[in-house]
Formats: sequence, C-alpha cells, structure tokens
Amino acid sequence: MKVCEAAVSNSLHEHWAVPDEVKDGREFILNPPEPELVLDYEIESRNYAKAGKASSDIKLTLKQLGVDPSVLRKIAIACYEAEINVVAHSKGGKMHANIYDDRVLVILEDEGPGIEDVEKAMLPGFSTADELAREMGFGAGLGLPNIKKNCDAMHISSRLGYKTRLNFFVLFDKLINGNTNEQ
Repeated sequence: MKVCEAAVSNSLHEHWAVPDEVKDGREFILNPPEPELVLDYEIESRNYAKAGKASSDIKLTLKQLGVDPSVLRKIAIACYEAEINVVAHSKGGKMHANIYDDRVLVILEDEGPGIEDVEKAMLPGFSTADELAREMGFGAGLGLPNIKKNCDAMHISSRLGYKTRLNFFVLFDKLINGNTNEQ
C-alpha cells in the first residue's frame, strides 16, 4: 500500500508516494548514492515534436542493459508523462536518469512557473493544460497520476512562481537473464 503525504510550508508544496515495501524510498530520493550511469537531457518548453525523445532513449538504454520488458513499460510511461509535463506546463527543464544495479532514479527540474496546488494536480482529470497542449492530444490530467501509478516511489515539490522538482524511481524487479534484485 502506498503511503501519501502532503505538506505545505512557506508556500512550498510537496507530495510523497512511497510504498511500505520500499524501506529506503525517502532516503534514496533525498540522498541518492553515486549512480553507475547517468543520462542527461534538456527538455524544451512547448516543443511537442521532440517530446518523448529522452524517455525513448532511457528505455532503449535500459533495454540494452537487460531490464525486464514489464519493468521497461512502467519506466517508459512514467518518464514520458513527466517529460510531457515539462514540455506542456513549464518554461523548459532538465531530465536526469540515474541508473543503478537495482533501479532507475529519474529527476526532473523545470524552470517554472511552478504548481499552485500539488495535491489537486495529483488528482486524475485535473488539468491546467493550455489550448495548444489540448490540440496536440495532451491535457487530460493524467500525467502525475500515471507517474505515481508506474513508479515505486516519488516525490514532487513545487512553489508557484518557481521551479518544480520531481524525483521518482522504478525498481528493476527482475532482469531478462533471470537474476532478481530482492530488496
């Protein structure tokens, strides 16, 4: 069962979603160790033609490393939704995929304008997408809920008028070669 918390302090809005089974979820997100591999991407605001390139590259890299296809699907969905959110709702940003032997930690930080109410943004169907995003087929209000559904732990923090930071990780439950990474 996922434990969710919200906190508001000095107009900083945060949302945590960490399952009971992932004992190191918060600590890993707040103080990640040195990764084995890092993939870095710039994400352009409103550039729907390039939207999804970073997510596809992360998926391809993890596939080449032998991550199980069912886990790859979760990672691809979470990464794509996060990347689209930066394209559609921000002034641009960065996406980093920190790859470890048992998981991928994805970190997104945009250049604003921030989220007014993170808890509302976590609700399925809530959207602040503009007309262009809706014309492009986005803006259904399922981005953050889909990220939460497809990751093993996440944290989002935002302040209206400032940057938004989203960290989430997906555990590699099993690898194609049959090895398992038990927690």
